Amino acid sequence: MASRVARPHRTGIERSCVAGEWVETSGPVAGVELFRAGLRGRPYSRHRHDVYAVGVTEAGAQAFHYRGTVERSAPGQVFVLHPDELHDGWADGPDLLGYAQVYVAPARIADALSAITGRPAPLPFAAPVTDDPVLARTIRAAFDATTEPLALDALVLELAEGLLRCRATAPRAPDRPGRLDLAALERGREFLENRPAVVRSSELEAVTGLDRYQFARQFRALYGTSPYRYSIMRRLDLAREKLRMARPLAETAHAAGFADQAHFTRMFKAAFGMTPGCYARLCRRPGPYPEP
Repeated sequence: MASRVARPHRTGIERSCVAGEWVETSGPVAGVELFRAGLRGRPYSRHRHDVYAVGVTEAGAQAFHYRGTVERSAPGQVFVLHPDELHDGWADGPDLLGYAQVYVAPARIADALSAITGRPAPLPFAAPVTDDPVLARTIRAAFDATTEPLALDALVLELAEGLLRCRATAPRAPDRPGRLDLAALERGREFLENRPAVVRSSELEAVTGLDRYQFARQFRALYGTSPYRYSIMRRLDLAREKLRMARPLAETAHAAGFADQAHFTRMFKAAFGMTPGCYARLCRRPGPYPEP
């Protein structure tokens, strides 16, 4: 079950607290994160992350800039944000916007698709907003379950099935660039996962046996993002863990391999739509969790 933290109302990125806004989050667990919120106004600046965000609007209405257009999602509708796509989000009206979403690593979706289709399959490109009551129920039910491994495996499988259903109403993703060296890609991914520091292309070449361009192209095809972005996001996940533990910003930046606090702040805001200082304050302000 996700932990509950009160969310302050912000103007732009930094706003003073207003009663009634809230979030709950599980934090990343084995490539999956549950996130639920009730908010007003424009809480997020434009940002992007390297995971799928599959959610359902539960109350009010929401809008977001995505792929050059403004998308809108009404209660009961499912929205899908693809890895590395720039977006923002706001309450489309005066009412509280309530939504629940699941962040899922592309690698987990790829594994589930292989199980469904019996062969490696390209990552699905789903419509940004769609009506899928089954997928909406799956997302909501995740918040009443646990984050135990078997529960997360079942959730990922159901999300992958939902993305395949939604794919028919949207343009197809480009095919993968030829044959993939899955063993080499997994070695590279594990290296990036466990190295909270700047990684050089020569290091990845030594680990994978692929030249830097082959590796980068195949990595994006399999995981939906570049090796650089994947490395940055894993370091930022480590930083979020430190911030939830109330560690100082300078210490957190150093632990996550950033040269200075200013660079860390820029990268954090670009990934999550808020500054690390704001995120840290959210996690230090637990409060009641009103239902959306």
